[in-house]
Amino acid sequence: MRLTSKLQIVSILCSLLFSAGILSVHAMDADPKEGHHEEANAIDEDDEIAEYILHHIKDAHDFHLFSYNDSHGERKHVGFGLPIIVKTSDGFRFFSSSEFHHDDSGHVIVEKDGVSLVKYHEKIYELDKGETAIDFDEDHHPDNAHAVLDFSITKSVFGMLLVFTLLIFWFRRLAAQYKKSSIPTGFSRILEPLVIYVRDEIAKPNIGEKQYKKFIGFLMTVFFFIWVSNLLGLMPFGFNITGQIAVTFSLALFTYIITHFSANKDYWKHIFWMPGVPIPMKIILAPIEFLGTLTKPFALMVRLFANISAGHIVVMSIIAIGITLRSTMGVFGASALSFALSLFITIIELLVAFLQAYIFTMLSALFIGMAVEEHEHH
Repeated sequence: MRLTSKLQIVSILCSLLFSAGILSVHAMDADPKEGHHEEANAIDEDDEIAEYILHHIKDAHDFHLFSYNDSHGERKHVGFGLPIIVKTSDGFRFFSSSEFHHDDSGHVIVEKDGVSLVKYHEKIYELDKGETAIDFDEDHHPDNAHAVLDFSITKSVFGMLLVFTLLIFWFRRLAAQYKKSSIPTGFSRILEPLVIYVRDEIAKPNIGEKQYKKFIGFLMTVFFFIWVSNLLGLMPFGFNITGQIAVTFSLALFTYIITHFSANKDYWKHIFWMPGVPIPMKIILAPIEFLGTLTKPFALMVRLFANISAGHIVVMSIIAIGITLRSTMGVFGASALSFALSLFITIIELLVAFLQAYIFTMLSALFIGMAVEEHEHH
């Protein structure tokens, strides 16, 4: 009950901050000299709102907390940069993303030891020699610049490092408490039932009593990494770790590798030469069964990516009601409606955060169990 109350409080604060963040782009700043209002960087049209939402769920090289207009009417952005690490035609370059001045249009050029770099749509390009601005072709692709190898610490990478740090801290503390007493205290009392649940309700039933211990470390890591990452994505800092296809691909790839490197000969026999089936059917079924080994991790990857991304888009879209309806309901009425609806969806997202971690871990355990299962031969 105590945990539920805390999560509800967190969801309320997150919804409020999300609503304030989106609605802030429509703030009207008064000009003390002219005595009128000017709207800076307003997002009014449906396509502009959609572009803003899609931009919000993408990865980025810096953190943008909020924006405001100063006394001169200039737009100011508040946030902090992250390390940029790129491999150019003349070696590696290291600097802070703040040097791009929160510009993503390719207008700001960063000079580093004779190399000109620009950032366009969160992708870093190196300008050709002698070029002073980025040009675009008919398809609006950079015409006088080429992409660099980007090893930068982006928001998602920063979020993953944060999740790893939290997990190491929490579980080292849980292990230390077990050395002193069989009853953990503090936050460890939340982790203990989850650890037992993953072991007794996911690993053992799907893999078996004899072999589950070899894979329990991987399953625990996957479950808690996805769960904490999903919860972090509900915070108003722009994290969308499991909403990045590269992250879900990597998780699914680990499941695929562990599954097939641990598989026994019976598993491979049932794929390439299914027993009890006529030889012509074996030849037909072999490529189909092999294709099935690839579709399973693909489904893991897409399911997690799509559900988490869709959740963020739905929450942001509902908050955008405050923008689209403010002319008919007024700013206060539209904001109250969007806040109430987004709060409801955010509470549901707390359940989805756990549910997606459970589904990914359970299916991974199921696939591993199918690969290591011992078959009886008569």
